Amino acid sequence: MKHHYRFIILISLVVLVNSGSLQAQDKSYWSTGFETLFSFADIQQDGISKSSIIRWAPVINVQTFFNYDATKRFGLFSGIGVRNVGFIYDQSDAIRKKYRTYNVGVPIGLKVGNFEKTFVYAGYEIEFPFNYKEKTFENDVKSKYTEWFTDRTPTLYHTVLIGIQLPRGVNIKFKYYLTGFFNQDFVEIDGTTGDPYQPYENLDVNVFFFSIGFNLFRDKELYFTD
Repeated sequence: MKHHYRFIILISLVVLVNSGSLQAQDKSYWSTGFETLFSFADIQQDGISKSSIIRWAPVINVQTFFNYDATKRFGLFSGIGVRNVGFIYDQSDAIRKKYRTYNVGVPIGLKVGNFEKTFVYAGYEIEFPFNYKEKTFENDVKSKYTEWFTDRTPTLYHTVLIGIQLPRGVNIKFKYYLTGFFNQDFVEIDGTTGDPYQPYENLDVNVFFFSIGFNLFRDKELYFTD
């Protein structure tokens, strides 16, 4: 089932690259930029709460929005973006784990305020993970694993977001992932015993992050102007 989303993601990336060439008409326009993420997570391991460690992800987080301003103070937006999402936590005193996925996201939401200065926005975004990475640090020895279109994660994530757009293209956003980070039904074969087991069965994780974004372009013009 994962492979069915490859075509969706490919088309999404094409739209992301070429959206800057689309022209605004009347009340609609495109805005394009990037964001840097500061991630945390709600973690339950074997029924015990675990603390996450802040994860900074400056790359790759690019996005483009299609805006429709119905009035001077109310509008709608959608778009597409690529986002680096993950979390860090200490599995035990000797083991630190780092996880991340690259996701293609498609948001839909509304915005209210002065669109030339400051406004607030909120919405829903669906994200499709396409690349997974897991790092393990055990007694200062690092190992890592990467996989494309893995079954270790869900096929898609449901998320909600809220934010504020400041003058000159700067915005601050909070996003929460309603879908757990892992596919807890995933089955792996133990390399030593050959027995099947579920590595994420008792690991329940919901990621959330704060981000600082910069909208660099509005259509083909620089977003920030005098």
